[in-house]
Amino acid sequence: MTSRWTAADIPDQTGRTIIVTGANSGLGEAAASALAAHGAHVILACRDTDKGAAAATRMNGDVTVRQLDVADLGSVRRFADQTGHVDVLINNAGVMATPEQRTADGFELQLGTNYLGHFALTGLLLPKISERVVMVSSLAHIIGRIDHDDPNWRTRTYRRWPAYAQSKLADLMFSYELHRRLHASGSAVRSIAAHPGMARTELHTHTDRVQSALIAALTSVGQNSAKGALPSLYAATSPNATSGQYYGPGGPGEIRGYPRPAFSTRTARNAAAAAELWDLSETLTGVHFLSPVPPGAEIAAVGGAPTKAETAAWLTAGAIVGAAALTLATKRARR
Repeated sequence: MTSRWTAADIPDQTGRTIIVTGANSGLGEAAASALAAHGAHVILACRDTDKGAAAATRMNGDVTVRQLDVADLGSVRRFADQTGHVDVLINNAGVMATPEQRTADGFELQLGTNYLGHFALTGLLLPKISERVVMVSSLAHIIGRIDHDDPNWRTRTYRRWPAYAQSKLADLMFSYELHRRLHASGSAVRSIAAHPGMARTELHTHTDRVQSALIAALTSVGQNSAKGALPSLYAATSPNATSGQYYGPGGPGEIRGYPRPAFSTRTARNAAAAAELWDLSETLTGVHFLSPVPPGAEIAAVGGAPTKAETAAWLTAGAIVGAAALTLATKRARR
C-alpha cells in the first residue's frame, strides 16, 4: 500500500459491476463517479431515484440508477431479487444523528438504515457477489455499544449520538464477522470495512439546527467527499486491500489523509459479540446466511490493535478537534 493512494491509482474496472448504496450524494456519489470513470458498470442504488438520476448526469461512464431504500426490507428484497451478477457491493448509505424515527419495519432509523438494511442486502446478494463486500463504518464506532436487549430504543430514552455510534459499531462488527464466516466457508469473497474520517457531506441535513451546526463544525476540519471516499475506493478496488481489514484516512486521529489500516476497538474485534449480533440481526430481518465458525475451528484474524503512539495521536487529535468543533458549533447555533 502506497502512502499517498488516490483515485488515480484505481485499477482498470472494465467488466466489473459495482453497487453503491446511497450514491446520489456525498461519499456515495464520489465513489460511484470515480469507479465509473475507471470503467466499471456502477449501479447507483438510491432511495430517491430523481436525485440518483441527477447525480448520474454528473458522472462520466456506465451508470444505472435503481431504487433501493435500505430502511425498508421490502425494498431491499425487491432490489436483490432484480439484481444479477455483482462483483462488488459497497454498503455506503446512511443517516446521522436523526431525531427519533422508525423505519418501515419498525427499527430505530439509524440502526435500520445504516446497519440492518445493509445486513439484509448483503445476505440476499451474497450468492451473486464474486469479489468483495465493503462496509462503511465511522470513527463513531469507538464510542458505540450494542444493546442486545433494546437495540431499537423501545424502552430506553432515545439519544441520537449513541444510536448513531451503535449503528456504526454494528457495521464494523458485521464486516469482521462476515470475513470470519466467509473464511471458514472457504469463500474467496473479501469482506472489508472503511471509514471516511471527517468528511464534508450532506449527512447533517437529516438532523436539527443545533446538531447540524455541530456536524458542520466537526467536518469543517476534515476533507471533501472525494477524499473521504478514498478508503472505500481502496477497499473496493486495490489488489492489496485485505479481507478482514479496516481502512481509513492516515492522518492524525484518522480525520483526514490517504488510506491506510485504521484503528478499531477491542469490542469491534470481539468474535463472540459479533456472532451474537449476527444472530440478533437474522432474527430482526428474517435474512439468514452463512453458518457460524464451527467450534474449535481457527478464527480468522481481523483488523489490528493500534500502537501506543497511534492511540496517543488519535486521542490528542480527537480532543483538539472536539474542543474546536464544540466552540464553532455553539457560535453557529446562536446565529
